Amino acid sequence: MAQTGGLKGHLSGEDEHLPFANVYLRNTNIGATSDELGNYHIQNLQPGTYTIVASFVGHLSQKKQIVIKAGETHIVNFDLASSSTLDEIVVTGTMKETYVSASPIKIDVVTSKQLDTYLPSAASSVIESVQLVNGVQEVVACGVCYTNSISVNGLPGSYTAILMDGTPIYGSLASVYGLNGIPNMIIDRFEVIKGPSSTLYGSEAVAGVINIITKNPENQPLFSADIMTSSHEEVFGNIALAPRLGKSNAYIGINFGYANHYADNNLDGFGDGVNSDHISIFSKLNFYRPSDKQFSLALKYYYEDRRNGILDYVRDRAYRSLRGSDQVYGESIYTNRFELFGSYALHTKANLKIDYSLSNHEQDSYYGDQFFEASQQIAFGNFLWNFNIAKHDILIGTTLRYDAYDDNTLATENEIEGNIINAPNNQFVPGVFVQDEFGISENITLLGGIRLDHHQEHGLIYAPRLNVKVNTSDWTTFRFNFGTGFKVVNLFTEDHAFVTGQREVLIAENLEPESSYNFSVNYNQVYTGLGGSGSIDLEGFYTHFTNKIIPDYDIPGFIIYENSNGFARTMGLSMNINHNFIIPLSLNIGINLLNSAETESDLTGTEITKDILFAPRWSGVISSSYQFKRQRITLAYTAQITGPMALPEVYDLDESGTLLEASRPTRSIPFSLHQIQVSKMIKNNYSLYLGINNLFNFIQTESPLVGYDDPNFEPGFSPYFDTAYAYAPNHGIEFYLGFKWDLAKKETMNLVSEK
Repeated sequence: MAQTGGLKGHLSGEDEHLPFANVYLRNTNIGATSDELGNYHIQNLQPGTYTIVASFVGHLSQKKQIVIKAGETHIVNFDLASSSTLDEIVVTGTMKETYVSASPIKIDVVTSKQLDTYLPSAASSVIESVQLVNGVQEVVACGVCYTNSISVNGLPGSYTAILMDGTPIYGSLASVYGLNGIPNMIIDRFEVIKGPSSTLYGSEAVAGVINIITKNPENQPLFSADIMTSSHEEVFGNIALAPRLGKSNAYIGINFGYANHYADNNLDGFGDGVNSDHISIFSKLNFYRPSDKQFSLALKYYYEDRRNGILDYVRDRAYRSLRGSDQVYGESIYTNRFELFGSYALHTKANLKIDYSLSNHEQDSYYGDQFFEASQQIAFGNFLWNFNIAKHDILIGTTLRYDAYDDNTLATENEIEGNIINAPNNQFVPGVFVQDEFGISENITLLGGIRLDHHQEHGLIYAPRLNVKVNTSDWTTFRFNFGTGFKVVNLFTEDHAFVTGQREVLIAENLEPESSYNFSVNYNQVYTGLGGSGSIDLEGFYTHFTNKIIPDYDIPGFIIYENSNGFARTMGLSMNINHNFIIPLSLNIGINLLNSAETESDLTGTEITKDILFAPRWSGVISSSYQFKRQRITLAYTAQITGPMALPEVYDLDESGTLLEASRPTRSIPFSLHQIQVSKMIKNNYSLYLGINNLFNFIQTESPLVGYDDPNFEPGFSPYFDTAYAYAPNHGIEFYLGFKWDLAKKETMNLVSEK
C-alpha cells in the first residue's frame, strides 16, 4: 500500500448529501459510487496525475485534476450545482457547447430533474414535457385518433424542427406520429429556441427548434425500473441498464405503454381518448478513445398500435378485423420507426466533427374506409469545422440530406399523357453554412451566419441570421435576433384532415416552399431578494411568412390547398419569472401574448385578414415545487392556461341530417389544465410517486367531431363527418401511481494492473 495512493471525499448539492453519485477517473476504468451519506473512497491508485469527474442525475458534472502520491490519501470534495441553473451547458443555439448565460441566442432548457419532478416519468414523452415551456403547446389535429404535434408560438407542429442530439432526424411524417415515441426515460434535457433557425438546421426550422439531448450512459444507474398505472386502466413502464463495457459506457432502455380503456362521456358515439400499445427501445454507446474525443452511437426503435372509433370497432380488439370497414367506423394506425444517430470527432489537431443520422418510418393506417400508407427514409450527415481566429469563433459546416417520401395519396401522383403514375418525392439536399461568433468586447457578442441549400425542385435557397448579445451588467442581458426559415410542404403533416374525415381534398396549384423571417428582442434580469433569487425574462417577437400554405375549410365538405397570394404573420410578447426561495420552494410563471393572422386578397383586390386556426391569443404556464427535506417528499404543481383561439367553421346537423344555418362557435373559450404530483423517497434508491392529471376535470364543451349523428349514414360515414374541431382535451380527471427503483453502479471491480 505504501507504493500506491488513494482518494476520498464527499459529494453534496443544494446543501444535501448526494447518495449513489458517480465518481471516476477519466480515461481509466477506475471509479466509485458514493454511499448513503455522499461519501466515496478509491484505493490502490498508482502515483500520477488524474482527472477526477463527479456526476449525479439532475446536476452539472464537475471535474478536478489531482496529483496522486504514494502512501497518501487525498481528500477531494465536490459541491454539484443543479442543472436547472443559468449555467446549464447548451449546444442548440450555435452547434457548440456553451452556457445558457453566455449564449448569444435565447434558449429555454428543461432538465431530466424537472421532468421527474413535475411529470409521471413512465407515462410521459416529449409531447407532454415541452408544455413546461412558455409559448409551447401540444396541438391535437384529430378528434378520433388524437394525433398530436408541438406548436411554438401558435404555429403548426410541422414548422418546428425536432433534433436528437443535434441531428434533424424527425421529418414530415414523423412529426405527426413519431414524437410520442420519445419517452422522458431517454431525455437528459431538451433545449428550445423560438423563431426561425434554418441557418443551422435547414428546412422545418421555421417556428423554432427543439433539441433533445439524450442521457449520458456514464451518469446513469446500473439498473433502473419505473412502473406506473392510472385510473383509466393504463399501464406504463421504463426498464434500463447502464453497463460499463471495458472502458466504454453503454445504456439500453425499454419504454412500454398499454391503454385499452374505452369511455364516451360526451355521448358522441366515439371514444374520448385514444387506445394504444407501444414500445420504444433505446440504446446508446459512448466509445472510449485515448484521445478523449467524442464518439457516440445511438439506436432507437418505436412501434405503436393506435386506434379509436365507435365501441364496436375497439371492443375486444375488433379493429384488427374491421380495419377499412365501410360500415363500422374507426381509425387504426400502425407505426414502425427506426433511428440511428451519433457524433464522431476526427482524430486531428483541428476541431473536426461529423454528426450523422439515419431513420426509417413506416405507417400503415386506416381512417374509416380510407387507407393511408406512407414511408419516409432520411439520411443526414453534417461535417463541422470549428476554429478560432483572434476574437472570432468560426464554425463552418457542410450538410448532406437525402429524404425519400412516398404515400398512396394524390400528393405523390403525377399525370403523364393522361395516365396517373406514382411519383415518390425523393430529395437530395446538399448545403453549406458558415457562422462567426465575434466577441467584440467582454460585454458584446455578435453572431452572424448564412446557409445555402440546393433543392432539386426549387433550386438554391439561402437563410441568413444575425444575433447580438449585450451584457449591460453582470446580471442584465439584452439579445437582439434576426433569422430566416424555409420549409418544403408535405400535405399529410400540414393538416391531418388531409386523410381523415370525409372532406374532399383540392390542390389548386403546385405548392412552393414557404419562407419566413423573424425579429425578436429579449431582456433577461437576474436578481436577488424576495427571500431568494431568480430571473425575469421579457421577449417581443415578430415573424412574417410569404407563401404560407394554409388549408381553406370555408367550403363545407372540402379542404383547399394553394399558395398564398398575401402573407401571414405572428407577433407577440412573452414574459417569464423564475424564482427560487431560500426555503426549498421554486416558482415559475410564464405568460405569452400572441397575434397570428393571415392576409389575402380576394378577386376584387380587397385584403381579407383572419386569424390562423388553433393559435391561442394568449397562454400561460405555472410550475412550482416544494421539498419537505426531512420527510424526503416533493410536492409539485403545474398548470397550462390557454386563451381563446380561432376554430374552423363547421356546421352541425338537424334531426333529418340537414346542415344547420348557423355554424358552431369559431372561437374557443379560455380553459386551464392543472396537475399535482407528490414524490416520496422511501430509501436512497426507492421512490414512490402519485398524482392527478386534469385536476378540475375540464373537457371540451362540444364534441370534436361534426356529422357523427347523421341519421342517413352509419356513424363516421356521413359526407359531413369532420374530425377537425378538437381544441381541448376530452380526457377527464385521472389519478396515477408509480414506483421507481434505481440500482447504483458498484465500485468498479477492475483495479489498476501493472504492465
